[in-house]
Amino acid sequence: MDEALLRCLTPSVLALLVRRGADFAAAEDAVQDALVEAVRGWPADPPRDPKGWLVTVAWRKFLDQSRADTARRRREDRAGEEPAPGPTPAADDTLRLYFLCAHPSLTPSSAVALTLRAVGGLTTRQIARAYLVPEATMAQRISRAKRTVSGVRFDRPGDVATVLRVLYLVFNEGYSGDVDLAAEAIRLTRQLAAGIDHPEVAGLLALMLLHHARRAGRTAPDGSLVPLAEQDRGRWDTRLIAEGVAILQAALARDRLGEFQAQAAIAALHADAPTAEETDWVQIVEWYDELLRLTGNPVVRLNRAVAVGEADGPRAGLAALVELDGSLPRHTAVAAYLHERDGDLETAARLYAEAAHHAANLAERDHLTRQAARLNARRRH
Repeated sequence: MDEALLRCLTPSVLALLVRRGADFAAAEDAVQDALVEAVRGWPADPPRDPKGWLVTVAWRKFLDQSRADTARRRREDRAGEEPAPGPTPAADDTLRLYFLCAHPSLTPSSAVALTLRAVGGLTTRQIARAYLVPEATMAQRISRAKRTVSGVRFDRPGDVATVLRVLYLVFNEGYSGDVDLAAEAIRLTRQLAAGIDHPEVAGLLALMLLHHARRAGRTAPDGSLVPLAEQDRGRWDTRLIAEGVAILQAALARDRLGEFQAQAAIAALHADAPTAEETDWVQIVEWYDELLRLTGNPVVRLNRAVAVGEADGPRAGLAALVELDGSLPRHTAVAAYLHERDGDLETAARLYAEAAHHAANLAERDHLTRQAARLNARRRH
């Protein structure tokens, strides 16, 4: 059974049913029923036109559901006759599905779950495992999201920025269980880039590729985090880096700068440096200035303070840090790093320990705890 083929076909089949008049919730149920039939029947009798087969079976499932539900009698009227069999159109229905799943009435977590289910073709169980929540909880989340977008019709172009934000959230979740969400986000963003000509879509794809290229170097054999400056750059994926840089350069050439292109430019400068010491921090600070101009995001200001500390010295970085809210995530860890760079090991050790207490996950907490222990050991000797 070619699971990858089913996952690739799922969004276009679902979108086609929606375009024919099925509401989202009923169409999604019908497509899932068709997928079950495919899993049962295809290994013994694979169809010549897999997409056409899925569309036909899913549409019949939808009609059966509609006719069986007397409360939906109005839907029977527009169901009418089953469309004549034949080649299915290669329209950009999947693109509409992206915008539907990233509808502004959905919460970010619901939009992410619905995108993974409807566009990504993942099962509820797979999504639940990836987000480390019970399957029943994820099922309820997806059901609420489906009800929210049912009946929504598109009379104007969707919001690309919202779709990109959802895909960015998927990518940042990384991976756990049997679903690699980072790889899944890249696959979905490639699919989006193939259907829409937009420099920020290209910018997000480049950003994902450049970050994903460094993945193998981010952890030690024992699972502990490895800071960027200490990573073995020989383990980075040069093919992904080259692809990401090429996509980014083409996007930047269009002179329509957006936040994902700016982030990708920063990632490209890190990827381009043969060693940590050869990183072009001055240019990175300039790109952070562009990113601040575009977003005004306080987390960007925090990251800029680190870059300033590398480009102009730790005291310049600490001066930039003073201007920021101390409750920002990672603020204390950044302060610890800059104090260590400035030679104040006592303050740095204390701040590393404090940051570990507020760490977002176990790997980060362990890393910060080891940093504090390392500096305390140095002070004793």
